[in-house]
Amino acid sequence: MDKKKITGSEALMRSLEYEGVKTLFGYPGGAIMPVFDALYDHRDKLNHILVRHEQGAIHAAQGFARVSGEVGVCLVTSGPGATNTITGVADAMIDSTPVVVIAGQVGASLLGTDAFQEVDLVGVTQPISKWSYQIRRAEDVAWAVSRAFYIARSGRPGPVVLDFAKNAQTDKTEYEPVDVDFIRSYDPDPETDPKMVAEAVKLINEAERPLLLVGQGVELGNAQEELKAFIEKADIPCGCTLLGLSALPSNHRLNKGMLGMHGNLAPNVKTNECDVLIAVGMRFDDRVTGKLETYARQAKVIHLDVDPSEINKNVPVDVPVLGNCKRTLPLLTELIQSHKHTEWIESFRPYDEKEFECVIRPEVFPESGPLNMGEIVHAVSEATRHEAILVTDVGQNQMMACRYFKFDKNRSLVTSGGMGTMGFSLPAAIGATFGCPDRTVCAFMGDGGLQMTMQELGTVMEQQAPVKLILLNNNYLGNVRQWQAMFFNKRYSFTPMMNPDYMQIAAAYGIAGRRIMDRAELEDGIREMLDADGPFLLEVCVIEEGNVLPMTPPGYSVNHMLLDLDC
Repeated sequence: MDKKKITGSEALMRSLEYEGVKTLFGYPGGAIMPVFDALYDHRDKLNHILVRHEQGAIHAAQGFARVSGEVGVCLVTSGPGATNTITGVADAMIDSTPVVVIAGQVGASLLGTDAFQEVDLVGVTQPISKWSYQIRRAEDVAWAVSRAFYIARSGRPGPVVLDFAKNAQTDKTEYEPVDVDFIRSYDPDPETDPKMVAEAVKLINEAERPLLLVGQGVELGNAQEELKAFIEKADIPCGCTLLGLSALPSNHRLNKGMLGMHGNLAPNVKTNECDVLIAVGMRFDDRVTGKLETYARQAKVIHLDVDPSEINKNVPVDVPVLGNCKRTLPLLTELIQSHKHTEWIESFRPYDEKEFECVIRPEVFPESGPLNMGEIVHAVSEATRHEAILVTDVGQNQMMACRYFKFDKNRSLVTSGGMGTMGFSLPAAIGATFGCPDRTVCAFMGDGGLQMTMQELGTVMEQQAPVKLILLNNNYLGNVRQWQAMFFNKRYSFTPMMNPDYMQIAAAYGIAGRRIMDRAELEDGIREMLDADGPFLLEVCVIEEGNVLPMTPPGYSVNHMLLDLDC
């Protein structure tokens, strides 16, 4: 007996359900309409969140993926609907976020004719995705979806784009679920060389001043406990990359803080003093390394990573250990000797004390003057007992939030690292509330970033997504202004901003809000925000010309950190 045939759109719905998808973010349009029609009959199993802009859809999918560990999914139409996701695809690629973008496309017979809302999405996204594929036949849907999810979530995760021709959506086919778990020439977890493990163990055992760099790969590989077991046995202090901050509890005795341009003084200085540098799941980007010619030249470098292309890409590596760090870290832990590096760890303290007195105390614990970004971040973190999910936008708010928010739980940070995408915070925070509905989501943003995707307040309103939005309003594009002050003689070229009344905007969307202008109101305002059942916008008017410190100026060695700005 012949199997009942179904449309390609229906096959997509069944394939998504087979992959375990329960939530997707999207926006309908002409070339994807058959899919949305099929979705109408699957609303009991597939919760579609209607965003207000396609960029919001993919950022929400990213936020969902980052906190849940699942693949985020967004569904958009062709042409501008598809191209509006491009920024998010590039963002997900460089930050290793597993998302699947399903975009409508004109029918196969119209391809190449410059038909209405036709764009070569595969050609556009191939350089910025793990895989980009055009589905032209209904019978290919199940295979393409299974392959897409396998590629997106395996190895070093990342974005996959499916360009879904309209004829393939409406044509009929027999449907059977497909399980793709092998692709020739694709090796998501490369074999680990035992010789490299042995060499790494030897270096670690002989090290007197070891330093470990914690990257997002620890989070992506779910290797948080394996990391702790390793560093505690070897007694190795750690610095965390921006995206790796929540992989190790902030209060862990071996966590020495954030690396990079606006990171903590001690781990940056000690990078150029250690004798063995162990990098776990990180890519040595320029914000971490500073001037490459002087970066950790005195150290033997061990690099644990699942992606072979990162080995020796920026920093010369003495011992590469390939593979998922959840698997490779225990190989090292089993063989290394228990050790104590008391004197080395103690040498971090003077730098911590210097940074506290010169930077942290005046930023976080001011006795007078305007409100600072750092004190607000600290106050929110304390009020949430360091258990909330932090979502940030990009700019000064991002650096301040990541410096002063503390983490007790894994997968607690969602931010745009490699791309630095302004407007990321609001839609990503919405996605995070669906990825971890039982946790408090605190989204920090500046007045510039909020206005880039402010339309997503409509999504917050419709879904009653319980996001706690903290707007750090300084009436400037703050990060650019800081650079203009440092390097362009305070020529503030188009960085001052005229702002709307955000309280009126929040009220128009039915979102509770409060504006804080005085330090005496801050604690009560934060409590009101956290006690609110649904979404809340807390606008805090902060010092207009505040600066993020410390700072390694561009082109300088990582240990050359400015603790104050004479500008």
